[in-house]
Amino acid sequence: MKILLITFASLFLIMASCEKETEVVPKKEPMNVQTTFSDFTEFKAKLNEYTLIEDIALRDSVIEVLLDTLKSHHQIPYAAGDSVAFLYYGKSANAVAWAGDFNGWNATSADWHGTQLNSSGLWILEKTFPANARLDYKVVKDGGTWMLDPLNTQIQNSGFGPNSELRMPTWIYPPETILGEGVNRGSLSDNILINSTNMGYNIQYKVYLPSGSESLDNLPVVYVADGHEYSDDKLGAVRIVFDNLLHEGKISPVIFVFIDPRNPSNLGENRRASEFRSNPNYVKFVAEELVPQIDATYKTDTSADKRCIMGTSYGGWNASYFGLMRSDVFGLLCIHSPAFDESIPTAYQATEKLPLKIYMSTGTINDTQAKALSLKAVLDSKSYPYIYKEVPEGHSWGNWRALIDEPLIYFFGKK
Repeated sequence: MKILLITFASLFLIMASCEKETEVVPKKEPMNVQTTFSDFTEFKAKLNEYTLIEDIALRDSVIEVLLDTLKSHHQIPYAAGDSVAFLYYGKSANAVAWAGDFNGWNATSADWHGTQLNSSGLWILEKTFPANARLDYKVVKDGGTWMLDPLNTQIQNSGFGPNSELRMPTWIYPPETILGEGVNRGSLSDNILINSTNMGYNIQYKVYLPSGSESLDNLPVVYVADGHEYSDDKLGAVRIVFDNLLHEGKISPVIFVFIDPRNPSNLGENRRASEFRSNPNYVKFVAEELVPQIDATYKTDTSADKRCIMGTSYGGWNASYFGLMRSDVFGLLCIHSPAFDESIPTAYQATEKLPLKIYMSTGTINDTQAKALSLKAVLDSKSYPYIYKEVPEGHSWGNWRALIDEPLIYFFGKK
């Protein structure tokens, strides 16, 4: 009987123990994470609230949900009106900064260092820009690690590789840089070498012929400095823009000559700094060697008012200088973000009005606005025919590619 009692007692204890172990603990209800905001102030308030959550696991989960949602909707950096919050999430970071078009790619300035919110691993930098601005940037971690923004999927390529892209709320993506449905493409040649007597070395270029060019003659020609980048669909996108405009009947057919400043034998050697900055020998090469070769090979219009020189940055300097030196050959100048010195406006001021038609643009955020305005003042004083355009952007292909259509329509638009 004693044995039986012990057995029952043991069984009771075991059952009680099992019941205790399987007791259901109420689960915490998941936190409702707000991911849309009425304005920038509300966004900042919620960000601060979430980073103050004491339960670290819950805090991390809430931050991740918020960032994932914003990222999926292309809302990082978070911008509203003219305010923007650059965000970076990483607990291992000791310092985070942002460098880009807006600060000359200088990551050392204290004005561009982020602040960690409440020891949460979430870093923030607040700035204001025009509501229609667009700028390239990178995240700089711990002073030495430059990276694309891991929370931003929007990319703009540059001559030095891809950058993350800040798109303020009212900036509009240039639709002409996307090839339209049913648009006929022109034909791009392979690289063609020309041994320049004036420069003393080989220079390569490519020629882009408009669709249907075999039945056309007297075609205007656009000579493009930094042609390897202007012709790249991820950079200048000239061919896409031109083909779209031609398909839409907005411009007449044109030939493009994309001149490559790189050494054909060593593409890592770019000679643009020596070629484009008021180099008379380079002007002679183009005007007296390349132009005659193009005119002899293709069915071109040989008048100066149907021949354009196009360039950006130093290439804009180059186009400006061509106008001074050989307006008898190049009557059309397309100048994007001209990085010239004061010698160019001074020379235009000292020279009688030339037979030129000019398109000039510049960004207003750490770009070449002061230089462009200096030349614009001279153009005004001499009553040159021109179009001048300012955009709230920096020194970037994202700026220039969106302004290819305007000079083409200005110079070659159908009446």
